Amino acid sequence: MTNPLKPLRIIFAGTPEFAAHHLQVLIDSQAVQDKPCNYELVGVYTQPDRPAGRGKKLTPSTVKKLALEHNLPVFQPLSLKDELAQVELKSLNADLMIVVAYGLILPKVILETPTYGCINVHASLLPRWRGAAPIQRAILGDETTPNGDTQTGVTIMQMDVGLDTGDMLHKTTCDILPTETTASLHDKLMGLGGDALFKVLEQIASQTLKPIKQNEHLANYAEKITKQEAQIDWSLSADNIERGIRAYNPFPVAYTFFKEQRIKIYAANICSPNAKTLEITSPDIKGAAKAGEVLGLDESGLMISCGEGLLQITSLQLPGKKAIQVAELINGHQDFFSIGSSFE
Repeated sequence: MTNPLKPLRIIFAGTPEFAAHHLQVLIDSQAVQDKPCNYELVGVYTQPDRPAGRGKKLTPSTVKKLALEHNLPVFQPLSLKDELAQVELKSLNADLMIVVAYGLILPKVILETPTYGCINVHASLLPRWRGAAPIQRAILGDETTPNGDTQTGVTIMQMDVGLDTGDMLHKTTCDILPTETTASLHDKLMGLGGDALFKVLEQIASQTLKPIKQNEHLANYAEKITKQEAQIDWSLSADNIERGIRAYNPFPVAYTFFKEQRIKIYAANICSPNAKTLEITSPDIKGAAKAGEVLGLDESGLMISCGEGLLQITSLQLPGKKAIQVAELINGHQDFFSIGSSFE
């Protein structure tokens, strides 16, 4: 039977791939007659087209492309603090605004415009990581989890004027695997978000929501990741460096310098001192090696000494080249690295 409840008029606001996935889920579900909650997408908000590529051509966001494919009305205000933009949004007579990685601040007047306000899909178990980079920060960890978080998830929250401080409406969790990169965790959380969103929509429609306030004492701010932060400090432990490499993949990508050239590092393993690559080095090189020194190279990887432990680089990118496995590097650039040379 078709749900007899009046369809919710929904505005969707988002910009990157993570947001587009949730919009796609909403679009796909509209064709399902027996879905728990009926709704109508009355507008899609996304950031203005941005210059991209070598030619700096204005390029629409992933969300805009998807919305246009499905003939949904698209709105791209520079700011929602603008009075005309606020009037335009109000004219849509929305019951709810769903915000997923939109990238623009929603002032109080916007938060209060839809009947049921605005809800946000956040890629963290709030209040653990608020802010711009919750996925990367979960992998990196902090002083309370120096080896990185072991669990994260998606939180649907009711938005307020604070930064990710609103009441929590639903949480779903997942493990962070020891090999997890930001790319793999991003996709995992993206998949969880759609199901979580539908549960909240059903509760909104049936007016059975049970909001839970966040514990401010447990809150952390996930600062935006900078390119400078991704530069490898070889004086750190191999464990710390390897975790950073995973956290900065696919952006901004961990990097280091070798012979004054910038090298991007995409993947690495933590190795024991008796790893195969050390067989080609002198027996006492481990004790004499300095942080960043090349200790060995074979098809399994490039062995580097760290402040503590050894790191085996398995995938990297030379200047002007594409990212490759170290096994490929040996075939074409075997002499680029030499035993005893050092990363800066």
